[in-house]
Amino acid sequence: VGNYKRTVKRIDDGHRLCNDLMNCIHERARIEKVYAQQLTEWAKRWKQLVEKGPQYGTVERAWCAFMSEAEKVSELHLEVKGSLMNEDFEKIKNWQKEAFHKQMMGGFKETKEAEDGFRKAQKPWAKKLKEVEASKKAYHAACKEEKLAISRETNSKADPALNPEQLKKLQDKVERSKQDVLKTKEKYEKSLKELDNATPQYMENMEQVFEQCQQFEEKRLRFFREVLLEVQKHLDLSNVASYRNIYRDLEQNIKTADAVEDLRWFRANQGPGMSMNWPQFEEWSADLNRTLSRREKKKASDGVTLTGINQTGDQVSQPNKHSSSLSVQSNTVQSVQSSYNPFEDEEDTGSTVSEKEDNKIKNVSSYEKNQSYPTDWSDEESNNPFSSTDANGDTNPFDEDTSPAMEVRVRALYDYEGQEQDELSFKAGDELTKMENEDEQGWCKGRLDNGQIGLYPANYVEPIQ
Repeated sequence: VGNYKRTVKRIDDGHRLCNDLMNCIHERARIEKVYAQQLTEWAKRWKQLVEKGPQYGTVERAWCAFMSEAEKVSELHLEVKGSLMNEDFEKIKNWQKEAFHKQMMGGFKETKEAEDGFRKAQKPWAKKLKEVEASKKAYHAACKEEKLAISRETNSKADPALNPEQLKKLQDKVERSKQDVLKTKEKYEKSLKELDNATPQYMENMEQVFEQCQQFEEKRLRFFREVLLEVQKHLDLSNVASYRNIYRDLEQNIKTADAVEDLRWFRANQGPGMSMNWPQFEEWSADLNRTLSRREKKKASDGVTLTGINQTGDQVSQPNKHSSSLSVQSNTVQSVQSSYNPFEDEEDTGSTVSEKEDNKIKNVSSYEKNQSYPTDWSDEESNNPFSSTDANGDTNPFDEDTSPAMEVRVRALYDYEGQEQDELSFKAGDELTKMENEDEQGWCKGRLDNGQIGLYPANYVEPIQ
């Protein structure tokens, strides 16, 4: 009696499982969106680096094809996110609203109907069961009393102090006990027989209500299977023709890279094959030429004079081409380039972990495509613009910051779920490496064992002793 509540509870569980499935799909959609954004940011950043870098020709186009691939794949993952939220999520939400109807007093209409159906089917049988239990209890009590009366009568026969009248009372008590046993036994057997007769009808009624609950649950199970299949179709990009085309085009773009063609282009545009402007006799012109004073010459020989810098920081304007010759040291040129940031004109609303790490490699190349070189030359070794180690390319632009940093192993005290893209997520007990000490806002920079680098609250960890 009452065990039907397990079946009724399954209805409430079905409503909660709909919420769980919606949350599951929502989290996956959020992951798809973040991945798409990261692909777009990566493609934008590296496209600028490659276009401004020294790579040229067909290999440059093949390299840029990876950025185009990332942008197209980003669009596909945004479509996946849209399908998950606009189709699958909404479908579950609408089905849940149609299948489960909330009551004014709380709970669901379907739950109350099932519980009332079970209780109504079980009530007559439960009443007879209660009578059986009562008659059984009375019968067992009569048997106990009979046994006690017989024991007293037996003991009294051996007691000479009892008079015949008292002995007669004990004997009468035994007789009444025997009659009570017969009476209660008969009643017990009768109630048990009535219960047995009512059991088939009881089972039929309970089976009927149970089947109704089974049908309701079957609808939910079939619906879940249908939704999961649709989610699988939305996630499976391998069956999307445009996804396959992306990588076919990428392969074709890479295969079109031709070293011979690039070398021929470089020879024609940057090498011996380029058009030459050989020196020719030129008449003097007061407008085009101006004699520098001795004072101006002295200033000019001190170093590079920058005539103007545009606000976007895209390029450093060169000295007036009609000025006198300037001796430009290679380290001076390097210092000018190192202050240039190719991403200063980006309007970023927030900084991510990848952007923070990429600050170290923004100046990937030792020079840019349109970089100007000093036109003067000298036999003196000190004036050789190619003598510095930077120009020879001995330094590795991808090396991490060489400044020493104290890295400390720490252990997480609590679970933390990163709220921003530049934050780490970890569970209590996880170990990570602290790379930078706590800042004014209470954040530390660390690295997980899988290599991910980001920020985390300083008070969420403790040093490992």
